Amino acid sequence: MTHPLALTDSFVRRHVGPSDAEVSEMLAELGFSTLEELITKTIPNDIRVKKPLNLPTPLAEVEALEALRVIAAKNQEFRSFIGMGYNACITPGVIQRNILENPGWYTQYTPYQAEIAQGRLEALFNFQTLVAELTGLEIANASLLDEATAAAEAMALAHRANRKSKSNMFFAASNCHPQTLAVLETRAKYLGVELTIGDWESFDFEATPVFGVLLQYPSTYGRLLTYDDFTAQAHAHNAIVTVASDLMALVAVRPPSEFGADIVVGSTQRFGVPLGFGGPHAAYMACKDEFKRQIPGRIVGQSVTVDGKPAWRLALQTREQHIRREKATSNICTAQVLLAVIASMYACYHGPEGLKAIALRIHRLADSLAASLKALGHTVDETPTFDTVRVLDVDTATVVSKLAAKRMNARVSEGTVLFALDEATTIEDLHNILEVFGGKPSDLVVSQATEVAGFARTGSFLTQECFNLYHSESELLRYMKRLESRDLSLTTSMIPLGSCTMKLNATAEMFPVTWKEFGQVHPYAPAEQTQGYAAMFADLETWLSEITGMDATSLQPNAGSQGEYAGMLAIRRYHEAQGQSQRTICLIPDSAHGTNPASAIMAGMEVVVVKCDERGNVDMADLATKAAAHADKLAAVMVTYPSTHGVFEREISRLCEVVHAHGGQVYLDGANMNAQVALCRPGDFGADVCHLNLHKTFCIPHGGGGPGMGPICVKAHLAPHVPGNPMERHSGAVSAAPYGSPSILPIPWMYIRMLGAEGLKHATEVAILNANYMAHRLQEHFPILYRGDEGQVAHEFILDMRGLKASGIEVVDIAKRLMDYGFHAPTMSWPVAGTIMVEPTESESKMELDRLVEAFIGIKGEVDAIDAGTYPRDNNPLKNAPHPAYVVMASEWTHSYSREVAAYPAKWTTEHKYWPPVRRIDDAYGDRNLVCACPPMSAYE
Repeated sequence: MTHPLALTDSFVRRHVGPSDAEVSEMLAELGFSTLEELITKTIPNDIRVKKPLNLPTPLAEVEALEALRVIAAKNQEFRSFIGMGYNACITPGVIQRNILENPGWYTQYTPYQAEIAQGRLEALFNFQTLVAELTGLEIANASLLDEATAAAEAMALAHRANRKSKSNMFFAASNCHPQTLAVLETRAKYLGVELTIGDWESFDFEATPVFGVLLQYPSTYGRLLTYDDFTAQAHAHNAIVTVASDLMALVAVRPPSEFGADIVVGSTQRFGVPLGFGGPHAAYMACKDEFKRQIPGRIVGQSVTVDGKPAWRLALQTREQHIRREKATSNICTAQVLLAVIASMYACYHGPEGLKAIALRIHRLADSLAASLKALGHTVDETPTFDTVRVLDVDTATVVSKLAAKRMNARVSEGTVLFALDEATTIEDLHNILEVFGGKPSDLVVSQATEVAGFARTGSFLTQECFNLYHSESELLRYMKRLESRDLSLTTSMIPLGSCTMKLNATAEMFPVTWKEFGQVHPYAPAEQTQGYAAMFADLETWLSEITGMDATSLQPNAGSQGEYAGMLAIRRYHEAQGQSQRTICLIPDSAHGTNPASAIMAGMEVVVVKCDERGNVDMADLATKAAAHADKLAAVMVTYPSTHGVFEREISRLCEVVHAHGGQVYLDGANMNAQVALCRPGDFGADVCHLNLHKTFCIPHGGGGPGMGPICVKAHLAPHVPGNPMERHSGAVSAAPYGSPSILPIPWMYIRMLGAEGLKHATEVAILNANYMAHRLQEHFPILYRGDEGQVAHEFILDMRGLKASGIEVVDIAKRLMDYGFHAPTMSWPVAGTIMVEPTESESKMELDRLVEAFIGIKGEVDAIDAGTYPRDNNPLKNAPHPAYVVMASEWTHSYSREVAAYPAKWTTEHKYWPPVRRIDDAYGDRNLVCACPPMSAYE
């Protein structure tokens, strides 16, 4: 019973859209009197949880924030000069407030519907331009997960693209960042790549043929090295050269393209993105034009609309690796869009001259510190550097102790102390460092350097318009707001994407992300300084294990795709530890999420596809036959639950039993966990490992296509085989930082802490209710493709639109017409071509559900008007959608329907109208004429 003096404003009623009265109303329409009746008819009784989850009592928003404040305060605020690809920076306030903390930017979905994602796509186009310009290469993608995994993707790209080399070996220089080497080691093992790590200066290409090499520039120790001869040798021996590079250094030093790089990877964290204990940060990849059709991830390209106006879209869209399934070369289906947008805006705000000033100041700081320490009699590495000072022959323990007394960290390596200086470094910081080494502030020797001697970048860069117009706060603010207005986000309307769970990202959950106690912590700071993070991790690991019915949780994977990969690796390592390394067959239903087969392939498994029956369920006879046929080699089954078709399959427990009986493990894809939380647990009905998309079920925002987190929860026997700390060799690390993208973990911590067991249960029940209510209302207008045995759907459902082809209407026409109604389309043509999959989530109110239902009914009426001959088949509101304002306001109007029908198809659009900024985009034109970077200013002359 609630205490009479307790706070009255519980979070559950803010998170869950329908009120109690609306819940009763919807249940009555479905023929149920309680939520429990609905759930009983939806979820098999044998897998229902038998007792409430063991989670803390829920807190009100203000109480949860205060509780997390106490935890955050355990993180000690030290100035870290550790480097290793992570440096403090200054996030401009205008960007922090209007991008990072703005739901108009962080609640968007991946820009697959390009017409209503023009703002974000432009920001990403700018990002690609920034990367291409600074690396000196022709093509850049729209971001990757982190520097280490980008390097691993580059290794895989070189492996498949190099047709001249017969070698299976990849060489990585030992002066690369250690976390990068750890991730390369993990990825290489099951890709069948032989990885060799060594001294680049003594490497012999004749003795050791390789298909590719990886160099670090500057090195992990901050050294600027001349690689020209090495890369020339590599090319002479048919090896592809990848360089991992610091993008801020490239503002001031010669780009890798000038000394022979074919591919360049790295992180854009220094461009305004907080340290955040390791992420999320936007990695980048650039390459020569010859690799543009092999580069992983997403590329934003310029195309044209049907009326010839320029517009942005995702180019080569079928390159998305999860679409290629078992033919995939990567399992990437995410990026770090929000962080890439921040980095691009940082570059727009500062422009080329501002960036040069920042970079050269960083270099002068390092130059000044080095000169000052030498003047004090200390030995400093004389190798040219951009930002790093390496002090040799010192008592490292004493130095570290004295630094700690001043609340500072440096990197200790091989008996030396390194200081990687950054944009946030102050003169006072230098004074403090000098005092540690026996000096005083007056001993500071101030450098007047105007370039990085011997490595200076020459020529102009970032001459494009976007980097030269917005240097005042007012201009940048208006630019960002202009782009924001060209996108549809959750601030506009629901985004009802099946399998993507676009639910409320509550403001209270978001507040802690930008607390300095979380944001200003280096991922490799000493453990005693990060006890707040450790406490939060411990809570989340315990809670997520309880929610899934598992025994242990790893928070390292920094995306759902990474979680899948980590889960499959854990299974492989387990079998190997049991002396069963021959177990490499993975059974996957043909309805599976496309990343599943890609992840299995990356883990070195062979995919065997299992059929589904006409109702969308796994064909148990086919599963049993194939499990028995491959019993000696069976490693695992990968299964999504509820199924990708939006149904709780009755045979899930038996599926697990069959696989276990033949020696396999059960991997459960947690993409649809929003239908399970507090109602059933994967560990209870037979799963051995499941990954969770914290950016779906547990409220981390999608951020326009990233950031995300994909932890795995495992049974005890798999716990020793989950990924470990990248600082430890052979750890199986899958991400660069020990805990993936930890600065966004306060979001699920707040979500779980504010809802508690009963709140989580109610949220899941209402997610299922909302889906069933919408399906019920729409069933008279469109067939519902799959239902459970009792006639219910899970938290999502599929509308069959294939019958509309007789009217000349395709699914894409419905998607574009929904834009005129102010909605983002649901998931199109997946998992079944010609259908639409709808997931309303528990956060949407009955009013919003009814609005979308009425939009669908209105569209069906427009189809009926085509059938009746009122609208021509080739000139109607659907075929011409969307209708931007410039079209509706044009002097000439040649359509058989009115301007009002075009622009205001429903009553609510007259009260508040989201205007799609462009007409329908010509996808094929964009692929045939790939343009993925801004033109130079000369193009405007």
